[in-house]
Amino acid sequence: MKWLQAQLMNAHPEKPFIRNKVAQVLSLMFVTEYLTLWPKFFFDILNLVGLNPNGVDIYLRMLMAIDADVVDRDILHSPEEIRRNTLIKDSMRGQCIPALVESWFQILQTYQHTHSELTCQCLEVVGAYVSWIDLNLIANDRFVNLLLSHMSIEELREEACDCLFEIVNKGMDPVDKTKLVESLCQVLQSAGFFNIEQEEDVDFLAKFSRLVNGMGQSLVLSWTRLSKMGDVKVSAEALRAVEAKVPLMLQLLIHEDDDISANIVAFCYDYLHVLKQLPALNEQQKTNVEAIMLAVMNKLKYDDEYNFDSEGEDEAMFVEYRKQLKMLLDRLAQVSPELLLDAVHRVFNATMQNWQTVPFMEVEVAIRLLYMLGEALPASHGAHFSGDATKTSTLQSMMRTLISCGVSEYQHSSVTLEFFETAVRYDKFFLVEPQHIPSVLMAFLDHRGLRHSSPKVRSRVAYLFSRFIKTLHKHMNAFIEDILSRIQDLLELAPPENGFPALLSSDDQLFMFETVGVLIVNGESPAERKQALMHSLLTPLMEAFRMLLAKLPQEANEERQAALADCLSHAVGFASRTSKVFSNKQTVKQCGCSEVYLDCLQTFLPALSCPVQRGPLRSAVRSFLHRMIICLEEEVLPFIPAASQHMLKDCEPRDLQEFIPLISQITAKFKNQVSPFLQEVFMPLVMAIFEVLSRPAEENDQTAALEKQMLRRSYFSFIQTVASSGMNEIMASQGAENIERVLFTIIQGAVDFPDPVAQKTCFIILSRLVELWGGKDGLVGFPDFIYKHIIPACLMAPLKPTFDLSDAQTVLTLSECTLTLHMIHLKRGQECIQFLQEYLPSLQVSPEITQELCQVLQQPDVKVLKNYMKVFFQQAKL
Repeated sequence: MKWLQAQLMNAHPEKPFIRNKVAQVLSLMFVTEYLTLWPKFFFDILNLVGLNPNGVDIYLRMLMAIDADVVDRDILHSPEEIRRNTLIKDSMRGQCIPALVESWFQILQTYQHTHSELTCQCLEVVGAYVSWIDLNLIANDRFVNLLLSHMSIEELREEACDCLFEIVNKGMDPVDKTKLVESLCQVLQSAGFFNIEQEEDVDFLAKFSRLVNGMGQSLVLSWTRLSKMGDVKVSAEALRAVEAKVPLMLQLLIHEDDDISANIVAFCYDYLHVLKQLPALNEQQKTNVEAIMLAVMNKLKYDDEYNFDSEGEDEAMFVEYRKQLKMLLDRLAQVSPELLLDAVHRVFNATMQNWQTVPFMEVEVAIRLLYMLGEALPASHGAHFSGDATKTSTLQSMMRTLISCGVSEYQHSSVTLEFFETAVRYDKFFLVEPQHIPSVLMAFLDHRGLRHSSPKVRSRVAYLFSRFIKTLHKHMNAFIEDILSRIQDLLELAPPENGFPALLSSDDQLFMFETVGVLIVNGESPAERKQALMHSLLTPLMEAFRMLLAKLPQEANEERQAALADCLSHAVGFASRTSKVFSNKQTVKQCGCSEVYLDCLQTFLPALSCPVQRGPLRSAVRSFLHRMIICLEEEVLPFIPAASQHMLKDCEPRDLQEFIPLISQITAKFKNQVSPFLQEVFMPLVMAIFEVLSRPAEENDQTAALEKQMLRRSYFSFIQTVASSGMNEIMASQGAENIERVLFTIIQGAVDFPDPVAQKTCFIILSRLVELWGGKDGLVGFPDFIYKHIIPACLMAPLKPTFDLSDAQTVLTLSECTLTLHMIHLKRGQECIQFLQEYLPSLQVSPEITQELCQVLQQPDVKVLKNYMKVFFQQAKL
């Protein structure tokens, strides 16, 4: 307080950051002391600072800090803090809020003409506190007239707008809210604020637009609540109030500044929602809908400043704004689909007739509107060309115009992209009118698409082309050879040393290889032709791969090594992507493609023994093996042992983590066929995992900790696959010492690691092993393990402080833990009950609860047991 007193007389006040820190200290002191030791906190501060500008500044900063500590809903508070904050607010309402409000009024009145910074700070405080104090203290003639007078002072009006917005946003009775908003509107209109065309200050207009938006949304909310209450007369008044704001809303929506327009979109959206609920629209409402449509169509246009080559923050904001406008368009379609379809049709046709002379933004938006109809007008699975005859014929007419008018030649990338996006969105049009396919195919393949001068366009077109072909592959037979010859050079592996930038990136080429796979396999050629085409597609990849792989170990420069490894990985990825068209071995055989994929396997596998760049090469080959297990099935098996041997050498956590799903896939798919291989690889794999997990890591290395956690999960998933695929004999034959090591890791995973995903898997494994080995003719020594380790794990894991029973994933873990106990009882019967009767008292469980748990465990209904165990552990934790 002495420091604060000294500040009052200081000719040179402290720097703002010091004043902010003081405000935070005062706030923390207030939160700590107000309810107990310092109930007169605010009165003491107010008596001291009075209307001294230095003191008022710190007082207002302190109030904002208190708002952050006690009220701010964006900050997560603990339950204790929430209870404390509620008590503080209740106490403030009862003791000092009227005095605070009076101080705000005095500050605003005193400093409005002389100290705009303090006045703005005070307006911010009023806006922050109004949400939880008695509104009558603020929403009265004295205070509101003062705020409205600030709307005419240039330095204050933006903050005054924000303050009025918070007042309007305050939750209250719908009738009172309507009256408040209407009285505010009346005063604002009388003062000339609704004549926005005369206002040049766009920053103020953006704030004013937000205020109008708040008033509009408040009136819509009042109408909704009053309609639900069935008060026809008062709800009709609220609707009239909403309708009266529509002309102002439209003026703000069509404003050339997008921030001003964006701030009114929510009111516009809510107004359309009101119209959607009305039984029928009157003429004025229909006019309003049409006006909103025109506004949206207009505002969707790019402006001249939009930088398509280097999209920065302004461009990102416009993209977000466009998304808001799209929501309005979708809502317009719900209110009046016929009006929207008709409006888009008119704009589209008018633009396409003269596209050569129209600015790019108008051409782009005309095609964009056609594209947007695809989501705005409902259609099951994109079936826009069946059903409603009016809609179908209108869309078909627009698509016909789009394809035939030549607009795909327009020299602007945004128009080009919109053309292809729309052609692919309505790809089912070409099933109805296949005569248009050749002209669109040519657009895809020439300078308009895959050969466009813009890399961005080429990249997107590669993806869209793949989608187009997937939908229309049955209509492509006549064009396959021509397409393949035209894209031949786009399928070449670009070696890192050629120095020329490729037309397509490697990611884009993936789509091209997938597309070619679809074309070849789904064509009507005989199997021999398909085999020859697939061979001519993949052979160049294999040749390039062999050549680059021979170069890699000889390359000393690490950057060049990485570039070569990338190129090799791309080759494997391309071959892998061609196989996506196949669903199983049968489909591969029908096309005669098994041999070429086996050749690929033999070509790619030597990369696993390459002494450099192991990570990317292993990753690529592993992904290819995953695909080949689907495409070649058991024909892959001879390659797996050698591949596994190489992949287990010098492993990093990620290598192992990615290798385990491959072994799990093989185990689950081939079961007994791979039994000898699995027998051989099981312990080396497990030992490699143990070795990596035991490596020391920096205490704060989050990445290493996460990698180990993910590896642990993968390991447990692998054990689960082995146990659930009937391959438990593989584990049983590893020798007593090794089995014990594996079992202990599962117990450890179930109890010691606070990872509910891994814990759940561990309990699933334990339950399965009890089912397999827990009976009379089970694994020797396993019953002892059940009593010494599994039952204690089932009871100790849920008692851990990290076992959070309010977490959904942890509840699933508890469910599996309970099922494990249930399985033990099924397998060991009365012996299990006798053990629990002796064991539970050692955990300080009372005889009554022990007896109760044993009785529930003997019931056949597992659901009862699950519910009981949840309550049991909740009470035990308490």
